[in-house]
Amino acid sequence: MIIAGLLISITSCQKLDAIRQDVLTDDQIFSSEAGITAYVAQEYRKLPIESFEYRPDGRNDGSGDIGFNLHHEWEHFYRAGAACGEMVGPYGGTGDIANGFGYWPYADIRAVNYFIATLPKYASNFTPDKVNNFLGEAYFIRAYYYFALAKRYGGIPIITTVQNYPQQTVQELQVHRNTEDEVWTFIGNQLDSAYQLLPASMGALERANKYTAMALKSRAMLYAGSIAKYGSQNFVDGDARAQGFAGISADKAPAYFQKAIDASKLVAEGPYSLYRKSADKIKNYTDVFLDATSPENILIRSYYAGDPERCNSWDATFSPQGKLNYMSSGGGSRAYPTLELVERFDSLNMVINPDGTPRRFDHPADPFQNLEPRLRATVYFPGDVLRGKVFDQREGIYLTIFNGTVADEVAKPSGARSYLSSSDPTITYNGALGTVIGGAGMYPPGSPDNVTRTGFYVRKYIDYTKTVDQVNLFTGTTPWIEFRYAEILLNRAEADIETNQLNDALTCLNDIRDRAGAPALTLTDMTVDVVRNERCKELAFENHYWWDIRRWRVADVWLSNAHFKGLYPYYVENEGKYIFLKETENFNRNYNFDKKNYYEGLPGGELATNPNLYPNNPGY
Repeated sequence: MIIAGLLISITSCQKLDAIRQDVLTDDQIFSSEAGITAYVAQEYRKLPIESFEYRPDGRNDGSGDIGFNLHHEWEHFYRAGAACGEMVGPYGGTGDIANGFGYWPYADIRAVNYFIATLPKYASNFTPDKVNNFLGEAYFIRAYYYFALAKRYGGIPIITTVQNYPQQTVQELQVHRNTEDEVWTFIGNQLDSAYQLLPASMGALERANKYTAMALKSRAMLYAGSIAKYGSQNFVDGDARAQGFAGISADKAPAYFQKAIDASKLVAEGPYSLYRKSADKIKNYTDVFLDATSPENILIRSYYAGDPERCNSWDATFSPQGKLNYMSSGGGSRAYPTLELVERFDSLNMVINPDGTPRRFDHPADPFQNLEPRLRATVYFPGDVLRGKVFDQREGIYLTIFNGTVADEVAKPSGARSYLSSSDPTITYNGALGTVIGGAGMYPPGSPDNVTRTGFYVRKYIDYTKTVDQVNLFTGTTPWIEFRYAEILLNRAEADIETNQLNDALTCLNDIRDRAGAPALTLTDMTVDVVRNERCKELAFENHYWWDIRRWRVADVWLSNAHFKGLYPYYVENEGKYIFLKETENFNRNYNFDKKNYYEGLPGGELATNPNLYPNNPGY
């Protein structure tokens, strides 16, 4: 009775809560819709969604589980974006993430295989449509696990039956790798099956429907097409590559790209559209990530108040908690957008005169008033306001007139520059407005990490409606949007450009740019670089960029002895003006990407128990 009550409460709450499968019999699970929902919920919770709490460096320092954890550790500044130039943070370089964390979800795949094999035995308890719906979800979930594996390892074993020991011998269980092409084809076929079986809606955005299946297919087939087209560039040869486990023949690329386009068009037949509820373009794009009724949401991961293990900490770990200017009551920001990310939208050259000298401004907010609304909704700039507090970033003060160019000043050794650090207690900024975050300045010595190191702060997903006392660790309930319609348009546009379907690509991008408050593009703008840049802008901080530069095979070029930059405001006291200098960010991280890291090495423990997984990926 207790179990039955629990199952009923799970279904009635419409939360994808899960209970342990090993305490129930097949009859208890598969005889009722509540039991099946609980089983499926367990697999949804384990989906490899790289959301707020995903910490991809795999460290296990006692603060929580690693990788795709269920305990939602609060260090959300450990982001994939902080390893590839979108932002800078605690990562010391790509080595913290590029080797992965040994993701190997075959126990979860076995649970899905068991579900697919067992449900038909209980089919008489349900309508045929209900059976198909549940099976469609299972195919979607299984495809998602294989997608996460393929983008890390390339070819891995495809297992669709339930393995049992000791009923099967060890030799039977030691399966071989499939080729990478076979794995991506399998993923596409699984999602086609899911599309046929699933309805247009499962009643909750946490659950897959037929369009969700095509959303994943559009993403997965785009990945496969890129790997086929660019996989021979900037890569390391080896046995795994020669045998097809790491790499796809280039002649397969057009077919994969077309599959991505076709899947994206099927999603467009669903009830989805870009979010356009507010005429204020900045507010509109900000609300894309906060409005639960957004028509853009295709699949979300929800978080529930009152349960620390079912909450996120995004607001707390990206809202500053300075000495004088609190924007959260716990946590504190530690990862910050780079100038390179910001200048994907606008060059910010308005801070420099044609002769190379810095322009003068009356207030630190002045240069940022006419930027693209989507950028203003993605990044907090000096002068912006959150929870009644002003972002008032300042790096230092020049007591006397500033002479010379920006380039000459930045090139000087730090000891040769004549400004005073903003941590100097004698600095008053001549009564300038605002209270400097951190209590002293942008990066004063000995300050807490939550003082920006680049001059910018993350705005995307920050809930501006919350008060300071409502923002703390383990309290965030903003859903993570795993698939939204804008990504589908970008997938389609990129596959279009790769197959020379320029008009369709232009239509997709201009739809996105119109919503963003950006001017329309023309056919002459339709190049691979333009489409990729649009993707980087729209999907900033959503854990796409790290994978994109890998599948495009540009990571080793983009992250070759890379030092990213920030934009730093200085006060020139005798002029009463502000200047801005583009300088290396204050972490001064050095980023390098080893070509072998386009694939991760198969986990050593798995290789030890199954020698048929060899050859390992090149370089490992």
